[in-house]
Amino acid sequence: MLNKDSKIYIAGHRGMAGSAIMRKLKEAGYTNFVGRSSGELDLRCQDATMKFFEEEKPEIVVLAAAKVGGIMANMESPASFLYDNLMIEANVIEAARRTGVKKLLFLGSSCIYPRLSPQPMKEEYLLDGKVEPTNEGYAIAKIAGMKLCEMYNRQYGTDYISVMPCNLYGYGDNFDPVRSHVVPALIRKYHEAKVSGAESVTVWGTGKARRELLFTDDMADACVYLLESYSGNEFFNVGTGKDVSIAELAKTVAEVVGYEGKTEFDTSKPDGMPQKLMDCTKLEKAGWKYKTELKEGLAKTYEWFLKNCK
Repeated sequence: MLNKDSKIYIAGHRGMAGSAIMRKLKEAGYTNFVGRSSGELDLRCQDATMKFFEEEKPEIVVLAAAKVGGIMANMESPASFLYDNLMIEANVIEAARRTGVKKLLFLGSSCIYPRLSPQPMKEEYLLDGKVEPTNEGYAIAKIAGMKLCEMYNRQYGTDYISVMPCNLYGYGDNFDPVRSHVVPALIRKYHEAKVSGAESVTVWGTGKARRELLFTDDMADACVYLLESYSGNEFFNVGTGKDVSIAELAKTVAEVVGYEGKTEFDTSKPDGMPQKLMDCTKLEKAGWKYKTELKEGLAKTYEWFLKNCK
C-alpha cells in the first residue's frame, strides 16, 4: 500500500513514540520524511496546520503528536489535556483530508477504555462505561481522535487507521520527576536513590494497580506493520497481553538499576485505573506480536537514561 519514496509526515517525530516510528520506517527502507518541531509548527492552530499541509503535501501521515503526562500532570491540567489534544487531532485529520493524504495512522491510548472494564480489554468494550477520572480529559480526547478517523472513513472514503497501545516506555522517554509516566518516574527515583545512598524510595499508591507495558520500538514495529498491511475501519489494541502490579514493576526497576534499599508506598496518593490489560488477539490474528520482554526493555531504557539524561 505504501511506496518507499512516499512523503511521510510524522507529527510528534521528536517524542518517544514518534521518533520510534520514524526509526522503524527508516529501517524498513522509507526515505522521504518531512517534519516540524512544536516550536516550528503549532498543531493546535488550524491555519498554521493547514498551511503546512498545503505547502508540503505529505502522502502518509502518522499522528503521534500529543500532550502527554502521568497522573499528577493529568490531574493538575485536565482542561489542557483535553483542549490541546482535541485541537491537534482535529486540525491534522482535517488538513489531511483537504490535501488528499493517502493514509493516516492515529496513535491512541489504552486509557480510552472504561475504568472498570472487563479484563483483558477487548476493542468492543470501548464506551461501555466511564473512563478513569484521573485522566478523563486525555482519554476523551483520544476517543475523539479515533472516532474522527472512523467517521472520516465513512463520510469521505479516507484510509485512516487507529492503534491503541498500552503503557509505553523506552528510548526518548520523559524522565521529569513530576510529569513523567510510571516507568521513567521509577527509573529516575531508583537511580537517584542509588547515587545518593538513600535508604528508601517512595512510590505513589498502594502498589496493587496493574499495568501492561510495551517497549516503544515494539509499538513502532506494529504501527509500520499495520500501515503496510491494513486498510479498514477497525482499530487495534497493541500490547503484550501481560501485566504486572506497580509493586512488581518497582521491584524489577530496582533490580535493573541496582538499588538495594527499601521501597515504601504512599497510599494517600491515587492508584489510577485498577488494571489496564489489553486483549491483543485481533492484532495477533492479523500477523503481529511483540518481541521485547519487560526486564530486557527496562535495561535498554535505563542504559539510554544513563547516556542521555543528566
